[in-house]
Amino acid sequence: MVAGGAGFLGSHLCVRLLEAGNRVVCVDNLQSGSVENVRMLRRFSRFTFLEHDIVEPLPVIGRLDAIYNLACPASPPAYQENPVHTLQTSVNGSLNLLELATKNGSRILQASTSEVYGDPAQHPQCETYNGNVNPIGPRACYDEGKRCAETLFFDFHRTKGTKVKVARIFNTYGPGMRRDDGRVVSNLVVQALRGEDITIYGNGEQTRSFCYVDDMIDGLIKLMNSPRAVTGPINLGNPGEFTIRELADLVLQMTGSKSKITYLPLPVDDPQLRRPDISMANQALAWQPTTELKTGLKNTIAYFSDTLTERKAASVAAV
Repeated sequence: MVAGGAGFLGSHLCVRLLEAGNRVVCVDNLQSGSVENVRMLRRFSRFTFLEHDIVEPLPVIGRLDAIYNLACPASPPAYQENPVHTLQTSVNGSLNLLELATKNGSRILQASTSEVYGDPAQHPQCETYNGNVNPIGPRACYDEGKRCAETLFFDFHRTKGTKVKVARIFNTYGPGMRRDDGRVVSNLVVQALRGEDITIYGNGEQTRSFCYVDDMIDGLIKLMNSPRAVTGPINLGNPGEFTIRELADLVLQMTGSKSKITYLPLPVDDPQLRRPDISMANQALAWQPTTELKTGLKNTIAYFSDTLTERKAASVAAV
């Protein structure tokens, strides 16, 4: 089962699992997932889609070998739109999936996040760092929700023997992101392709590390298939670190856009530095990302260029 399987990461994961010969049940309430992603997945006879919100108890599904929990909006505009439901997804949703996994003896993986480190005082961030999160800020519904989900996973592991895996995912990008996703790569690429002003929040000196989606899916599958003793949490991300201004300049260069860069105030609690220490992933999973930022951006720009062209053509045809 892939909870959140109609989303950006979830749909890529479903495809990879199906191509490997697995039967896959995709569960998604389509809050931030895409009907188009589900339609694309239905070409596989071994694929089943269930429109359901994991905040509610799950229906009887049958025996499951593995459960990936990727269900939760991941961009600030999306998870802040309904913060209470975002928190419920991470807490109540994780609880429902953990109970299902425990009952079935399934392996279960939680897609946690680098946001559990908050605005970190340690750089780069390793798994032993407990983070610097504002529990009452506008990002807390996501940050604290994911932290609470990790607590639930390890409490189930300790008290019920549930076979858990926890991945802390750092910024991931690639084809399949929504145009209105709200995260920095999609924002900059879409603005550049449309010739709109490039929006940078803050002074652009804050840093992020960008992992291409194919590399991230490799890491998630390796973690799920790792020995039972490997529970995590394990950082999954690309340790290459770039300022937001460097990313914007690269996007402008690669798109050939004449867009101007504009600066807006930095959102509350937005992290200043973000780079994963992936030593544990190297050692426990023999995993590290292989896609360079320019290569990943080239594929992502091509994807958005195609989708924007298709959308424009459809609008003209409708007129």
